Amino acid sequence: MTRPFEGIRVIDVTHVLAGPFAAYQLAVLGADVIKVEHPDEPDQSRGSGTDKALNRRNMGTAFLTQASNKRSIALDLKQPGDREVLKKLVATADVFVENYRPGAFEALGLGYDALAAINPRLIYASFSAFGQHGPRGGQTAYDHVIQATSGIMAMTGTKDVHPVKIGAPAVDYATGMTGAFALSAALFQRERTGRGQRIDMAMLDVAMILMSSHLTGYLRNGAHPKPHGNRHPHATNGAFETRDGLVMLGASNLRQQRRLWTVLGRGDMIKRTNDEREEDHEREIAVLSEIMLTRTADEWEEFLQARHVPAARVRTMGEALADPQLQARGIVHRHASADGIEGAFAVPVAAFSFAHGGPRIDTPPPMLGQHNADILRELGLQGAAVAS
Repeated sequence: MTRPFEGIRVIDVTHVLAGPFAAYQLAVLGADVIKVEHPDEPDQSRGSGTDKALNRRNMGTAFLTQASNKRSIALDLKQPGDREVLKKLVATADVFVENYRPGAFEALGLGYDALAAINPRLIYASFSAFGQHGPRGGQTAYDHVIQATSGIMAMTGTKDVHPVKIGAPAVDYATGMTGAFALSAALFQRERTGRGQRIDMAMLDVAMILMSSHLTGYLRNGAHPKPHGNRHPHATNGAFETRDGLVMLGASNLRQQRRLWTVLGRGDMIKRTNDEREEDHEREIAVLSEIMLTRTADEWEEFLQARHVPAARVRTMGEALADPQLQARGIVHRHASADGIEGAFAVPVAAFSFAHGGPRIDTPPPMLGQHNADILRELGLQGAAVAS
């Protein structure tokens, strides 16, 4: 079955995480993604991850995460000949994605205006920390720096221990997902208008959107979001110690809190309004803390879920990945082998599925420059010299 982006060619001149992940999401949906890297300074994610041996081979797990279904060509874009190869690739492409310092590609003669002159239907996306314009436009950052800049760190942690950064690079991945959405929207728009598009993706913008409800609340009332740790303004919506670990309760709305207190045999604690819940917060915490200690976390999860009260034992990543639910969803693909890697390894695919023609992995992550000859042949440049 045909996937959404089959026949679409993406030139992926990105590195680290957000940009490569956006291109990867198009790749699992069928796009021909050609990853362009410097032969001596490739994507830094190639040297990063949990397996040091793979890091030394430029096949680190951070790279493997988002490189399946891609092809690799090594080009030194400071060399005129290699820039010409890139321009020939652009002439065949639908999408061009880069995430270098704003202005860097313009300085090389590879900015939007230059490439759109070659291919007017081109969708050109630039990923950066702060965007292509504005007072911070020329500054650079990584996920954790954006967490600090945006206010996410200030609202994360406990009352006594904060600010704290989020454990996963959530802003990077959210930027990648938002970028994939923007690219998809631009491709759909092009089908209607026939025109290419210039996309300006900023990690700071994405971080602010991730805090949308808090942002609106602050702009309305000037109330800074406070770090609550594992607690929530509503006591029935937080984590509690059990006999053997933590259980997270999710009795968020009034109907769910009524159901929770009913199944716990504490009908006297049921509230009619959220104002009442907030006023009785400390007493609710005390009552729940005592009750939750009477069972194990697994027992509470089974008991409450069976009664339609959201709840879960707090798991490690290993425990989460062993959950039959994730196995049933097919979110992870297992590669039996790949060039440059001994043994099997697994990577994430996509956070959704289709009834037909959905995300799928066909080929393993490429070694640096693995497809130089193939791609040059497709461009009619057999025997052309490129950086290596």
